[in-house]
This record gives sequence, structure tokens and C-alpha cells, in this order.
Amino acid sequence: MTPELKEKIDNLLEQNKIMVFMKGNKLMPQCGFSNNVVQILNTLGVPFETVDVLADSEIRQGIKEYSEWPTIPQVYIDGQFIGGSDILIELYQKGELQQLVEVALAS
Repeated sequence: MTPELKEKIDNLLEQNKIMVFMKGNKLMPQCGFSNNVVQILNTLGVPFETVDVLADSEIRQGIKEYSEWPTIPQVYIDGQFIGGSDILIELYQKGELQQLVEVALAS
């Protein structure tokens, strides 16, 4: 990964408390896993931003290296990598995602 790409990803994470790297965007997810993440965050009613990895091949590959996680979508809360669709579903069902989000938005 180039230093420029790392800086670009760092900046995106610093500027957005909840960031989702996904296929498509929050208005039009392009895969079921990305849609699951969007639906969960919408259910929580929290502000979040998305980056469409299909529109940027450099980010698509770079985010996998950045997180050391091989799949998309990837969810970051307060700059920390949380996981993908399955992990988000699990955290949501346990009630832990709401807590993570509340703490991040309060900081």
C-alpha cells in the first residue's frame, strides 16, 4: 500500500465516526452483505458514511491490506475496524453495537 493511500484511508476514518467500505453506497448497496450493514446502521438511526469500493479499485484492494481483513464490507467505528456483515449482525443482536456507536458519537 502506498503512503498516499494509507493517508487517504486514515483521513476518511478521522473525518467520519462511522465509516463503511462497501460495494455500492448507503442509498444503493450493490451486494447483500453491504445491504445488511446499511440496514443495521439505519435501524440504529445513526449517521454514517460509505465509500464505494467498486468505484475505486485502489481503495478496494488497499482497505483489505489496511485492516488485514479479506472481505468487503468493512465497518469502522471511531477509527477502529469492527468487522464485516456477520460480525455486525452478531454485535447488533447482542446489543453491543448500539453501545459502540453511542460511545463513538459521544466522543
